[in-house]
Amino acid sequence: MAMHLLQEGPPVEVVLRRSARARRISLRVSSLDGRVTLTLPKGVAEREAMAFARSKEDWIRGHLQSRLENVVITHGVEVPLLGQSRLIVPGAGRRVVVGDSSITVPGAPEQVGARLQAHLKALARTRLAAASDFYAARLGRPYQRISIRDTRSRWGSCSTRGTLMYSWRLVMMPQTVLDYVAAHEVAHLQEMNHAQAFWDAVTRIHGPYGEARAWLRQHGSEYHRFRFDD
Repeated sequence: MAMHLLQEGPPVEVVLRRSARARRISLRVSSLDGRVTLTLPKGVAEREAMAFARSKEDWIRGHLQSRLENVVITHGVEVPLLGQSRLIVPGAGRRVVVGDSSITVPGAPEQVGARLQAHLKALARTRLAAASDFYAARLGRPYQRISIRDTRSRWGSCSTRGTLMYSWRLVMMPQTVLDYVAAHEVAHLQEMNHAQAFWDAVTRIHGPYGEARAWLRQHGSEYHRFRFDD
C-alpha cells in the first residue's frame, strides 16, 4: 500500500490500494476519519492513478472541509450520553458520576478520555445486555454472549454461534437507537440475512423501526469523531 500527497495547498495523504476486482480507478473519502483511498485496477500505473486524484483535488478538499472536526475528550468538552449532551467537569475521588447535564470525571486532563471511555463501555454493556435479553425473550431464542467493541464499519453483528457484538458508542446515542440495534442483531439469531422474514422478525419484537434506522444512517458516523485516546 503506497502513500502519496496532494501538494496544492495543505498536503493531503492519499492511500493507494490495488484490487483485482476493481474495473476502474475509484476515489473515496472516509466520513469517519477523512482517509482518502485511491483504488487501482490491476495493470494501472500509480502515475496514472495519482493524475486522476489530482484532477479530483477540489472534490477531495471539499469533502474534507465538510467533515465535522474531531472532538478530543477532556474537561470542558461536551459529550452525548443516551442522546443528551453533557459537560465533562473535574471532580474529586475516583468515580465517574453522571448528572443531568454533566459528567464528573476525576483525574488529570490526560486521564479523562480513558476513564470516561471505560465508564461508557461498562454502561453500554449493561444497557445492551438488558435490551438483548428483552428482545431475545420476545423472539424466543437465546444468545450465547455479548461482545463490546469500538467498531468502525458496523454498529453490531450476530455470529452463527449466537455471539452478539455491539459498538460501545451506541450508548452515546438516543436509547431508541440503541434498542433498535439490539433488536436488529437479536433478530439475526433467527434469520441470518436481511430478507423480508428478517425485517418481519425485527418488527415483531421491536415494533416500527424506520425512524431509529433512519436516524442511525444519518447521524451515526458523527459519533466516531469523539476521540477518547488522544
